[in-house]
Amino acid sequence: MPDSPSLKVELAIIGAGPVGTSLAILAARAGFSTLLVDARDPQATPPRDTRNFAIVRGSWRLLGAAGVHPALEGETEPLMGLEATDGGRHWFGAPSVLFDTVDLPADAQGEPLGQMVPAAALQAALDTVAANEPNLTWWRNTRFATLETGPAHARIDMEDGRTVEAGLIAACDGVNSGVRTALGITTEGRPYGKSVFAADVKLERAHGGLARQLFTPEGPFATLPLPGNRANLAWYMKTGAAEVMAKQPVEAIEAELNARFSAFAGPMTLDGPPLAYPLHLQLATSLVGPRAALLGDAAHRINPLAGQGLNLGFKDVGALVDVMTESRSVGLDPGSDTSLQRYQQWRRFDAASTAMFMDAVDRAFSNDNAILKPLRGLALTAASRIGPIRRAMARQASADQSDLPSMMR
Repeated sequence: MPDSPSLKVELAIIGAGPVGTSLAILAARAGFSTLLVDARDPQATPPRDTRNFAIVRGSWRLLGAAGVHPALEGETEPLMGLEATDGGRHWFGAPSVLFDTVDLPADAQGEPLGQMVPAAALQAALDTVAANEPNLTWWRNTRFATLETGPAHARIDMEDGRTVEAGLIAACDGVNSGVRTALGITTEGRPYGKSVFAADVKLERAHGGLARQLFTPEGPFATLPLPGNRANLAWYMKTGAAEVMAKQPVEAIEAELNARFSAFAGPMTLDGPPLAYPLHLQLATSLVGPRAALLGDAAHRINPLAGQGLNLGFKDVGALVDVMTESRSVGLDPGSDTSLQRYQQWRRFDAASTAMFMDAVDRAFSNDNAILKPLRGLALTAASRIGPIRRAMARQASADQSDLPSMMR
């Protein structure tokens, strides 16, 4: 291993998913010398990624600042509204709440609540932009090994023997973050005992750009709009059941879906291979360490009930870039404890409160309790009919608020 670093940068980003790559682009554009450490092998055929992300208005603005919109043209579906319906047995029908673009402040570009974006298309667009960013060094097929932190910088060693000296490390390396482990930061959380069955489907009934969610006693069933009157569905089931369902023949899956949910979503046919994955709640006990900040799944893994996971990661990106820029403007070291505490104070409450809220909603609605059902119905009715509540929910869900990072406002 070399005795001296092979590269010196202001920011080293470990992990090149959507959070890490967007941070690399935006930090480089802000004038910071930046290294992106990417474990992917560019010569290998990537596994098929059938996920779709609900990118809300604030996050879409951040991606616009990163210059990604042109590369996503024709790949997205506008998200025009969100609807939630309480299933189960009710005396007077299933209560629901619906809010849409008119419940948000007017947007200068006429943006709706958000955009549905295929995961593979988003990553490809970010990679294209990153490849053309002159202030960005990109180490591909490179894996993080160890780090040492000091008062003025951190030294990071890679498995291939290369090293980098960085003023700040950004851990964007996912739920099993090696950087977080190396920093000695622990996590708290629990398994939900549930898994999600996910698939793309073709709809016979027009979706109208609405993301719709039905709360059943066993868990939510959601459809998210995709181009061509298709939808990405997520069906919460007990762990094991979703995995078994995903392995069934197409005809059996379609028969079960339509028997259970055609009254809600209309007739459906599969449009690609399904998948299943378990749900966990995991929060890092600290979002920062010496010369380091945690972002995205390295910092928080939450219930994907309202599609807020990646959007929380984009909030982390915007906040860290703002903190780095503000620190530099007043002569502070962006990687100092003072700067990093500003990042932690900004992001920790939002991440924890969002995680707890999603957890509480799942617990409250995933049952057929005779006491809770009237209270749930009252809450949904109030949210639907009381304008200030409905508009506040719309702004929270779409990340269109005044206290957000500058690139999301």
